[in-house]
Amino acid sequence: MSHQETRTGQGGTARPALLLGALGVVYGDIGTSPLYAFKEAVRAASAGAPPAPIAVTGAVSLILWALILIVSVKYAVLILRADNRGEGGIVAMLALLGARHAKPGSWQAVLLVVGLVGAALLYGDGAITPAISVLSAVEGLKVDAPGLSHYVVPITIAILIGLFLVQQKGVAFIGRLFGPVMLVWFLVLALLGLGGILPAPQILGAANPMKAVEFLLPAGWHVSFAMLGAAFLAVTGGEAMYADLGHFGAGPIRISWFGLVLPALVIHYFGQGALLLAEPDAIENPFYRLAPDWAHYPLIGLATLATVIASQAIISGAFSLTQQSIQLGFLPPMRVVHTAQHERGQIYVPVVNWLLAAATLAAVLVFGSSDALAGAYGIAVASLMAITTLLAALVALKWGYNPVAVFAVNGFFLGIDLIFLAANSVKLFEGGWFPLLLAGLVAFLMLTWLKGTRLLEEARVALRQPEPDFLEQLRRDPPLVLPGNAAFLSSATSGIPLHMSRFVERAGALHARILIVTARYEEEPSVPQAQRAEILPVTPDITRLILRYGFMEDASIPEGLQCAVRAGKLPAEVIDDITIFIGHETIIPKSDRRGMADWREGLFAILLRNAERTGAHFCVPVRQLVEVGTEIEI
Repeated sequence: MSHQETRTGQGGTARPALLLGALGVVYGDIGTSPLYAFKEAVRAASAGAPPAPIAVTGAVSLILWALILIVSVKYAVLILRADNRGEGGIVAMLALLGARHAKPGSWQAVLLVVGLVGAALLYGDGAITPAISVLSAVEGLKVDAPGLSHYVVPITIAILIGLFLVQQKGVAFIGRLFGPVMLVWFLVLALLGLGGILPAPQILGAANPMKAVEFLLPAGWHVSFAMLGAAFLAVTGGEAMYADLGHFGAGPIRISWFGLVLPALVIHYFGQGALLLAEPDAIENPFYRLAPDWAHYPLIGLATLATVIASQAIISGAFSLTQQSIQLGFLPPMRVVHTAQHERGQIYVPVVNWLLAAATLAAVLVFGSSDALAGAYGIAVASLMAITTLLAALVALKWGYNPVAVFAVNGFFLGIDLIFLAANSVKLFEGGWFPLLLAGLVAFLMLTWLKGTRLLEEARVALRQPEPDFLEQLRRDPPLVLPGNAAFLSSATSGIPLHMSRFVERAGALHARILIVTARYEEEPSVPQAQRAEILPVTPDITRLILRYGFMEDASIPEGLQCAVRAGKLPAEVIDDITIFIGHETIIPKSDRRGMADWREGLFAILLRNAERTGAHFCVPVRQLVEVGTEIEI
């Protein structure tokens, strides 16, 4: 039984809100796939010729069964069970597997690299999704007004710039509109699909999976792979089910999918197929051709809103992924702004926002149309889905499931993932390189930061003074006793922090009461406040305090000190007007030591220099903060 199953028992009044919220956040991406997915699948099968009925029926059948097998069975039924105390996503899965503490050269280290590549692929996907979604919606202008074709890219860029600009203001108000708008969107999809099916009901024969097989087998591998890769666009966004698990719970996500989203998508894809059986020339834009002429412009407006919602969900997901990666040590600390006081998930990460904006706008300018972007889309998601299936199998084995059943079930779905990945790989030079390049850069930065922080900690360990030696030094040469209390932040749970021993060495003084404080992120989403603080006495005047936080929480030293006082582990007077010392470390790459290449150590030094200051990251008020500089060679 999944941990998540106990979380979704929300009150009856909350469940409708969760169902509506899931429509906007979870299903925005996959819900806007009908704008381009079916068109690209049929075009790939037809190779520029008018679409043959067998190609149309085969494309509908392939999309239908991809939605059933990949999204419905694999994600909705199986993957949603692999939660980390209610949280989902590939980073939460890595935390569940304990890959962060893998020893170099072990299979867990390989697993960590694979997982971090999977996390990085989400950033590549995040740059392509807003570009192709908004472009495909605005391209509806060309159906009724071909003369406006040259305005499609400028309008798309204006919409995307506006979207990224409003992120810093927070999207809580706009977010309330997501669910209702997407509810209307899915109802419209179903109505348009029904209108298309009625004149050509023979399209219902595509429910037979053999219709896809009958087209793919004789078509030759070039055509089959092209069609498989294009049809895969219909399931991109399905991975959001797992990524957003912590926000809504498995129950609402599944109910929304099986109760509305899947039926609406299936009916709509059948409707587009029926339209092409009756009017092959509608291949230019079957989505908008399904609607009556009078509805085209309102439909463009609704589609644009839906694609903006899908884009917002991707952007918010990138912010959340970044926060989790920072907490688990996969990325350097960055400024994270909470845009809503009472909603944990409402955050804004300026660096990620503008880098993602630059990548998305570059995709629009470089590719220029949704048709061209279709070549860039899919390969990152297919890779991510394969990695997720692999990690889910390891989670199932860790939880004690029957290995034979795990290998059979996950092996079957991994096989499907690899088929779609192979089909998408032929699009590598058509644009698939773009999200892979972005993902590769992010993964490289993650691995460099992870390796660099390990080397830095090894250097600290070599320089850090053991507690007995430090105490003996204080006994032999007692320092001047300063009035008041002081806390020295430390990355370790043993030994004396470098900046503490440096302060005593240079100042010849130490405060009357000392706390050595370590804030640790655990491999679980949250830690109850009652379990936040642990006290380890060193001497009557020196106390070690370990504060534990989950990877979905913000570590706050002042809040941790208050927790320790409320729990009766520290007297209140200890934290009154306490001075907090932190180390400001300057990295000096050293070529004669084993570690990373010199240029990579230099890159790590740049990342460390530009990371958010330790005091700001741990919410320490500036008036209480003192930095002590240290140079460390790695």
